[in-house]
Amino acid sequence: MNRMSKTEIPAASGTNITSNASAISTAASSSTAQRTFLSKYRLHKKFVAAARVLLLVVFLSVWELTASHQIIDSFIFSSPSKIARCFLDMVADRSIFLHLGVTLYETIVSFLLVIVFSILTAVLLWFSKKLSEILEPYLVVLNSLPKSALAPILIVWLGSNIRTIIVASISVAVFGSILTLHNGFSSMDPDQIKLIRSLGGNRIHILTKVLLPGSIPLILANMKVNIGLCLVGVIIGEFLAAKQGLGYLIIYGSQVFQMDMVVMSIILLCIMSAALYQVVGILGKFLQQQYHQH
Repeated sequence: MNRMSKTEIPAASGTNITSNASAISTAASSSTAQRTFLSKYRLHKKFVAAARVLLLVVFLSVWELTASHQIIDSFIFSSPSKIARCFLDMVADRSIFLHLGVTLYETIVSFLLVIVFSILTAVLLWFSKKLSEILEPYLVVLNSLPKSALAPILIVWLGSNIRTIIVASISVAVFGSILTLHNGFSSMDPDQIKLIRSLGGNRIHILTKVLLPGSIPLILANMKVNIGLCLVGVIIGEFLAAKQGLGYLIIYGSQVFQMDMVVMSIILLCIMSAALYQVVGILGKFLQQQYHQH
């Protein structure tokens, strides 16, 4: 018996060594595949970034060359060098900062008001099914209405001032935001509601423990959409009722045929829109992390 046990031990040890070697080989292979994937992914990201920069450089170069060689009319289409000069002139007299600040202020104020009002209204509609059934057709109609049609009425009612611009901006985003949040609230998992009710909870508990926490991704996605819509609404308002702001510069430049100013304002709007979208995205991720930590 002792001899048999002694002869079996090396066999078992050999099996363990073989299995360990196989596991190590598999882990090494997996690690190599992971490094290869990460390397390809980084290369892909660099290629996309380089392609974007190259595309922009080519576009600006072609635009500048065709304008300087009078292939296109630089008075109508402007050119990158003229736009840069216009921007630097307005930076020198600091007027551009006033217009940027006004548009940014109006956009942020209207965005915050849209978020607060749409969440409160969506919660109210969720609480009262009868109220939801009464108001939903009106919300759909108001959301479908071209908001530029409301601007002349708002000017008559509120005057040509910053309040008109903020209200016009709110009208662009708020109705769609309410409908989106209300539909999201209404499609909440019924099993979670039953669980809260089985534990003796009421609608307040459902709202605070299930509805709002579960709707955080929806609210954050809605915020990203609303920041762009609020900027669109601000520009519509500035077209009609402003003496400052990027929208005013676009209208003023087109009236006096300063296309450098018009195109510069549009480019600044594009940059502002992209920056606001990124800021809202970063803020949303931060708030979501804070919520999960608590």
